[in-house]
Amino acid sequence: MSAAPAELRGAVAPLVADPSRTALLFDFDGTLSPIVDDPEAAVPAPGVLAHLEQLAGRYRTVGAVSGRPVDFLVAHLPSTLALSGLYGLESVVDGVRVDRPGLAVWRERVGAAVADARELAPAGTRVESKGLSATLHYRGRPELAEAVLHLAEQLASESGLEARAAKMSVELHPPVDADKGLVVRELAAGASGVLYAGDDLGDLPAFAALAQLRAAGVTTVAAAVETPELPDAVRAASDVLLAGPDGVVDLLRALLG
Repeated sequence: MSAAPAELRGAVAPLVADPSRTALLFDFDGTLSPIVDDPEAAVPAPGVLAHLEQLAGRYRTVGAVSGRPVDFLVAHLPSTLALSGLYGLESVVDGVRVDRPGLAVWRERVGAAVADARELAPAGTRVESKGLSATLHYRGRPELAEAVLHLAEQLASESGLEARAAKMSVELHPPVDADKGLVVRELAAGASGVLYAGDDLGDLPAFAALAQLRAAGVTTVAAAVETPELPDAVRAASDVLLAGPDGVVDLLRALLG
């Protein structure tokens, strides 16, 4: 059952008490933004931007950790946030753009895989190029799941990329040591409290990073965003459940105290 406002206030009370030493980190799709059929049409839920701006002025670190390209995040979120795109492959922090080293060759391979996917994917598949990664969506045609997953595995084998399952999609990524868990550890370094909110399988490494930080004495809150598509593993790894992106807005209000 999703957390009521009073429960949320209790869960985040230790973070609210010490904002200057706390990091607040959020996924984008399905968390700060409702899930939509057209990925390019996604925008933050009403109230999210204003609350994030306020939080960024109060907390040590407020950031978005997403599978989206960082340029998309820059266009849709306040510049006061730390932004990590493509599961940590690229980031903008304090206005400085940084890509992890050794990615140029993979950008070319992703481009070739995208071209092959657009030629070979079954009708109804949406192939989204993200520069350093790609996503094959079958949200509009769920019956294509098996065929799309098989194609992604084939393209991964041919290109050296990795195929990663996600909600109603499969992603192709460079085999680079970067995921949301690494980003959480980097952005939360030195913090006494850390919150992460997400809703998909790609958020599990972030929740695992929270568990490691908690074992080291850091106060952590893992928030899962409840939707009909929320994976059971994400729900099980969470401390609190939020009622969709509207519940995330409730969480942001609670963090404002």
